[in-house]
Amino acid sequence: MDVRTLCLAVLSGGEASGYEIRKALQEAPLGHFQDAAYGSIYPALLRLSNEGLVNGTALSQEKRPDKKVYSLTASGERALRQALMVAPGPDKFRSDFLLILYLADQLPPEFIVDIIDERMAEYESCLADMDDCDACLEHPGTRFVHGFGQAWYRAALEYLRENRDRFAAELVEMKRRREIYKESPSTGEKAAPLTSSVLIGE
Repeated sequence: MDVRTLCLAVLSGGEASGYEIRKALQEAPLGHFQDAAYGSIYPALLRLSNEGLVNGTALSQEKRPDKKVYSLTASGERALRQALMVAPGPDKFRSDFLLILYLADQLPPEFIVDIIDERMAEYESCLADMDDCDACLEHPGTRFVHGFGQAWYRAALEYLRENRDRFAAELVEMKRRREIYKESPSTGEKAAPLTSSVLIGE
């Protein structure tokens, strides 16, 4: 989603400053599936203001510079609805965690186990936080997306729990085989190649 639409989306929940819009896009729930560079928000707000889609009001603050707060105009509400009435593109998922696991055969097995345990604890914490906010979900859309997020975290947590030990054992076995391969004297015979196939049970 483009930054312009993201700003309108945040402002649909009430007036906010540029900093508050950025914060909303970093924190739950929007931060789980959208993001916008901080430097792109203010130019987007300026364009939206010039187009008459948002109003900017300067609010005085004691011992601090004035804060500019933005709110949607009627035209902005229409523009947001129009932007949302477009078929969404495919989801894009980026994960340093999965990249590390993908190349796990290059790393110590104990390190891989540690990051899996840390990620499971993180998912458990996220689920606990989401369970605590059930009562504050007033709209069908927020409830639906909230439930989708819970299902995703639970599925990921279940997968890690069920496969952690097998994965670790396969990594230990691969490490053992590589050490044997390195220590074996040359026999002139071509050794069987060591590949990552063991990681997928082949």
